[in-house]
Amino acid sequence: MKRHSSPQRVLLAMVTGALLVLSMRCPDIGFAAVNAVPFPVADTGASLLKEAQGAFKKRAYQEAVDLLDRAGKEGPLPADALRMKVRAQLYVGKPKEALLDYEQLERVLARDDADLLKEVALGFVVVLTKDMREQMRGAAYTALKDFESADMVPYLEDGLSDGSALVRALAVEGLGKTGQGRRSAKLRKALDDQAGLVKAAVLKVLGQSQDRTVVPLLEQALKDDQSVVRLAAAGALYHMGRKTMWDQVRTATSAANPEERAAALRLLGNLKDDRSLAVLLEAITDPQPSVRGAAASALGDLGKVEGVVAVEQALKDKIPAVRTSAAISLGELGVKSSASVLKQALSDPNPVVRAAVVSALLRIGEPVEEVLSAVDILLRQSEPGTRSAAAKALGRAHGKGGEMVIGLLSDLLTDPIPRPRIAAARSLGQIGGDKVIPILKRALHDEDDAVRAAAGGALGRVLNSAVKSTKVPKI
Repeated sequence: MKRHSSPQRVLLAMVTGALLVLSMRCPDIGFAAVNAVPFPVADTGASLLKEAQGAFKKRAYQEAVDLLDRAGKEGPLPADALRMKVRAQLYVGKPKEALLDYEQLERVLARDDADLLKEVALGFVVVLTKDMREQMRGAAYTALKDFESADMVPYLEDGLSDGSALVRALAVEGLGKTGQGRRSAKLRKALDDQAGLVKAAVLKVLGQSQDRTVVPLLEQALKDDQSVVRLAAAGALYHMGRKTMWDQVRTATSAANPEERAAALRLLGNLKDDRSLAVLLEAITDPQPSVRGAAASALGDLGKVEGVVAVEQALKDKIPAVRTSAAISLGELGVKSSASVLKQALSDPNPVVRAAVVSALLRIGEPVEEVLSAVDILLRQSEPGTRSAAAKALGRAHGKGGEMVIGLLSDLLTDPIPRPRIAAARSLGQIGGDKVIPILKRALHDEDDAVRAAAGGALGRVLNSAVKSTKVPKI
């Protein structure tokens, strides 16, 4: 597959072309608001506004922006002209300029235009999907996943041809978030991908689709050269009703390769078969740390309260990664009686483990006040990864104490390192509600591309939850 290596001006042309193609797929979307209401003819710049409207209709978006800039010098632009300018800026791949024009519209309206704000938020994500840097494309497709909307399917499908296997896998995971994505014909074709990581992700999504027409594809994948692909195919067929596949996964838990054993154990948890409990309880004491961690993680996915005691014991494992997996699993199991054990683990010497414990306590419904002192210590750590882990944990907070958490995450958006800012933006998106919208809008002004993309994805998620008529125009 080709890597993205064009110079910046060529990149801009690619993005512009991609956006134009997408807009042409849905010509009635995005133009309706501009064409439905004629501009006031009495305005000083009436002729410029009419020229701009004509240019927009012809998809000459930069010309429309230039004409609207001139009209703006003659007098304040009316709301409909500002909406058109925002969309034109997005079509030419300039989300930062579109945001400034949107904020001008917001001042005119004295309120948000939720549908247009979603377009702006999406603009900060889409522009990075063709970036030459793999990290930035990864940030973009992670943000598209956060939208959790069927309207993201065309963008996610485009990601299936990215030059990076990690990015392609992210696109697959995003398609798995919606029914329309799981039914994507392009997703099925991704089973021809050369990377086992990507094929395994596709198989998992196809297994969730419950579409019986994919069964032959799953059966063919059982013969793949890579064990991770064969395991994923067995899991997908199990979800399709072929329960005998459990035996094949169980056999893989005895493989000589520890990583293959760990992958099989994690899959057993995902299958949620009662027979898996005994296997996982035995594996959680395996001599290999990666296997113990996988078993602890799988017990959380399995969701059986009979596994709680073993997972609590794993909180005392000598390996931090195993303790982290155990803490996360206790949060997934959601047993209130685990609170006392988890609170003891707040003194764990490893800060990442403590962050996982905070997340678990919040997930089982412990008040925010119970973990604030631990969070404060984590946020003061010099290691950016620790602050990121704390920000991610705070995304589990809901209900009472939410304002306090929102304040902490808002402060984290000023962290000197992008990574904690990204985690804070995503957690604000998970918390949701009207109070986080202005905070995420400010984050769209961040100096870092990946942070802006994360804020865009989080904002889109919040707006999709808040507004029921959530069709997002394809910009």
